[in-house]
Amino acid sequence: MGRARPNRGGKLPGLNFRMRKQLLFDRISISASRLFGPLLLSLAGVQAFAESSQAPIIPPPPSVAASSYLLIDADTREVLVEHNARETLPPASLTKIMTGYIATVELEAGRISIDDQVPISVKAWKTPGSRMFIREGTTVPLHDLLNGIIIQSGNDASIAVAEHIAGSETAFADMMNQQAALLGMTDSHFVNATGLPDDDHWTSAWDLAKLTISLIKDHPEHYAIYSEKSFTFNDIEQPNRNRLLWRDKTVDGVKTGHTSAAGFCLVASALRGDMRLISVVMGTDSEEARMRESQKLLSYGFRYFETQQLYEAAVPLKTAELWYGAQDTVELGVADNVAVTIPRGHYDDLQAEMVLPKVIEAPFESGAELGELRLMLYDELVYSAPLVALDTVEESGFFSRLWDAAYLFFVGFISSD
Repeated sequence: MGRARPNRGGKLPGLNFRMRKQLLFDRISISASRLFGPLLLSLAGVQAFAESSQAPIIPPPPSVAASSYLLIDADTREVLVEHNARETLPPASLTKIMTGYIATVELEAGRISIDDQVPISVKAWKTPGSRMFIREGTTVPLHDLLNGIIIQSGNDASIAVAEHIAGSETAFADMMNQQAALLGMTDSHFVNATGLPDDDHWTSAWDLAKLTISLIKDHPEHYAIYSEKSFTFNDIEQPNRNRLLWRDKTVDGVKTGHTSAAGFCLVASALRGDMRLISVVMGTDSEEARMRESQKLLSYGFRYFETQQLYEAAVPLKTAELWYGAQDTVELGVADNVAVTIPRGHYDDLQAEMVLPKVIEAPFESGAELGELRLMLYDELVYSAPLVALDTVEESGFFSRLWDAAYLFFVGFISSD
């Protein structure tokens, strides 16, 4: 029984599902003498790469008056600007991003309810600093307290929620540290739910960005609260301290913070088109400065970079020839959606490559890594991901495997001359 050699050319489905641009396989003739060498299948854009424009020239990032700062793309996690981003610093009320995050996790797990009537303790009532103005001995709906934490930055509300969830603020801080570990926040340690000064309470710009990305991606309904500009409780209306919500309509969060030790801090997030950027500034010298420096970072990122969604998960990108299997071919794709952040205006200069072994052998399970997808921009690797099998393939019968082994052996033997 013989095997037909596969067609190495043709359109590649499933590429760039948002931009709707097609990439074509280069037609490569493979000699038998190269059967056991690695195969590099190139993909080129509609315009030849050789005719593309010059390599991107990106202006240097702005000067930012903060002790630590970071600008990152939320989808690709590409860091666009950073300075001391892993330095551990007091976060002040940026702590409340984690406080609200844990409340959301507990809500989604069904361990608490948004309509819970939360008792207000003396400790919560007496907490200094920014306040929601809840009263000791009363009960307050949990949804009001969450608004008080996020919009009004209420320290009293933060402690009331911490005590409701964990029994005490100390136990709640343990939950904060456990959640930080789950999110990979290796530069963080929490001892309270408010961000009030404590030498053992610290985090980094990088960790705050991680937390914010998870908040936005995994808990979008909760994140929507961060865009609210004001909240009224007990006839007291307080504005959101994030003034970027008024200045830039693309900003939809996140949180401010201030103590004498931390300075003025701000985590901001903005969405323009399909691109979301997150900026973190820590240790500025005024409320105006934290807003101004955040705006510098966001403007720089959106002006000089773009994020493109290129490949959709589980969509076949290549039909590869298969040996020793119950079928002759296998569909290959990527396990997760692929997006890249690149200098603005250079999308057409991207070049995609697939690296496959000459011989792919069955059996294997769906999801098995069988090759690699590489995205290049001017000979620089900007992204790589495994190419995975989209189907489980069983081993073929004895005689079929024997035929495949003989075919590969004799072609290899003949071509070795």
